[in-house]
Amino acid sequence: MFVEGTLRWQVTEDCPWDLLMALAIRDLAGLAGRARPELPALQPAVASVLSRPSAPGDGRTRTRPVPLAGSSAAAADALAEQWQAWFEVASDRHRRLVGPLLHPPHFEAFDRAIDLQDAIIMHYDAASRWADARHAEYVAASLAQHARRAADIVEVVREREHELRRQAGYFRLDIDVLPLAEKGAWIVGPHTVALSASLRDDSVAFRGWLRPLVAALV
Repeated sequence: MFVEGTLRWQVTEDCPWDLLMALAIRDLAGLAGRARPELPALQPAVASVLSRPSAPGDGRTRTRPVPLAGSSAAAADALAEQWQAWFEVASDRHRRLVGPLLHPPHFEAFDRAIDLQDAIIMHYDAASRWADARHAEYVAASLAQHARRAADIVEVVREREHELRRQAGYFRLDIDVLPLAEKGAWIVGPHTVALSASLRDDSVAFRGWLRPLVAALV
């Protein structure tokens, strides 16, 4: 995570591992149509270790979600509700734990969310490998492009301050950069926005997105 700002305003940017895990479990457990907020599919997609080749000898692997045994509409609704509570914590910087919430093999943190606990146990290996790879990609890009990414934020705020002929008042914005298949941004909390990595990597498009938001906040 990196932080830009002053005592008056603050913009943070991160790609939290727990949030990557939540989205991977969402897709692997077949919750994409039930989960809220309705974020786009992941890119690259996460493939279940339970997947099988789509046809003998073709070398391809199905990425279709593998549902829990004995699943029903009621069970799927319960799982979606439990997943939603997890997502709300994982996406919020102030509610998110400093260390990972997920501790195999029993995942005791989800003892009161049995349906979700079962899904995590089933899909943890595939989800964690995918999340590790995506988090490493974000860290590498963030380090390589730190100066440019910081300037994208600071210069937009300074432009707004120049327009207003005053310093920015207090505001806070937390950006979760995620490997989403669609280029865009989605509000996921009072101070939090989920942003596709493709939008964050495009400096011109990112600044174009950030300017009206800063104008509304300052």
